[in-house]
Amino acid sequence: MKHQVVAEWQDGIDFIATQQSQQIQLASPESVRAQPGVSPKQLLLTALAGCTGMDVASLLTKMRVPYTSLAIRVSGELTEEHPKVYSHIHVVYEVGTTQEYAEKVERSVELSVTRYCGVSAMLAKAANITHEIVYQS
Repeated sequence: MKHQVVAEWQDGIDFIATQQSQQIQLASPESVRAQPGVSPKQLLLTALAGCTGMDVASLLTKMRVPYTSLAIRVSGELTEEHPKVYSHIHVVYEVGTTQEYAEKVERSVELSVTRYCGVSAMLAKAANITHEIVYQS
C-alpha cells in the first residue's frame, strides 16, 4: 500500500495539504495569515492520538468492555536545538469505564502500543513515549 499527500505553497510559509481529497491548512505558529492553520509538528501528535485511539476503541469493543467515553491526550516536549524534535511524548488514555475492566483496558492499550499503531512505532524510534490510563466512571 502506498499513501500520498500533496502540500501546495500558498504564501509566506503557509501550505495547504491534501490527503484523500481532504484539505488541511498548514501554518507556522509565526504565520501572519488571518486564517491560521495547524502546525505540522503537532499533526504528528494528532496522528498518534488518532491511530492509538482507533485501535483502543476497536479492541475495547472486541473485548466487550462497556465504555461511555474515550479521549486520548498527547503532549510532546521539543528539544531546544534545531532541528527541534519531540524528545518525549506522553499519552493519556481517558476511558469512561470502571476499574472492573482495568485489565482489559490495559491490554487494549498495550496491544495498540506494541502491535497495531504504526504511528506509535515510528515515533518511538525518535522519542521516548510514555502512557497513562485514567478511568472516568
